[in-house]
Amino acid sequence: MSSLNGEREFRINIAIDGPAGAGKSTVARKVAAKLSYVYVDTGAMYRAVTWDMLKHGIEAEDEISVLERLEALDIELVPGDDGQRVWLSGQDVTDEIRSLAVNRTVSRYAQIEGLRAKLSASQRQMALRKGVVMDGRDIGTTVLPDAEVKIFMTATVEERARRRYREMPESEAITLEQLEQEISQRDELDRNREVSPLVCADDAMVLDTTSMTIDEVAEAIVHQADRKIVR
Repeated sequence: MSSLNGEREFRINIAIDGPAGAGKSTVARKVAAKLSYVYVDTGAMYRAVTWDMLKHGIEAEDEISVLERLEALDIELVPGDDGQRVWLSGQDVTDEIRSLAVNRTVSRYAQIEGLRAKLSASQRQMALRKGVVMDGRDIGTTVLPDAEVKIFMTATVEERARRRYREMPESEAITLEQLEQEISQRDELDRNREVSPLVCADDAMVLDTTSMTIDEVAEAIVHQADRKIVR
């Protein structure tokens, strides 16, 4: 596609960070669809690893075993008619990685430096050709520090808990109050971990989504992207 002045359109990378339950994945998918970009859900990659470690009884504290097992894993993010599917070593684990057990433990595995280094390298590789919308905890600060657009999405703990509660399968026995407490605890873990903590990049636009709809947030991000893209 060419712009009106004859210049060739160029593609950019968009980094979306924020705490658990801020709506990053849902919004990132919408932004990617509006721009015809590739969506990369980095959180799903950490969830897939966590699910596999739990399945094989490997504790996060056993870093050597975690990293050894990681070498045998192949994670693929595959676009589908009903959204992005997550494949782990040939198995579709899209639904399994959203379990309460994974929610409760993923931050512990995400603190492992070697694990973050390996997944971050894979994520950077995905973004080399540009035209990527990537969401996570440290995308704008560590994974894609040169992203042309950086967004930090947040919302109150209460609102984030309500959103996550609506996503939980009915089979998961947890109250909204328990979920609020777990999200607060995860915030602490994410902000205070030694490796790539959750922080807002200096050049990121902060979006408090507490009172915003998904479409409103997506449009705000697309507007920021439009200022960078030559059409």
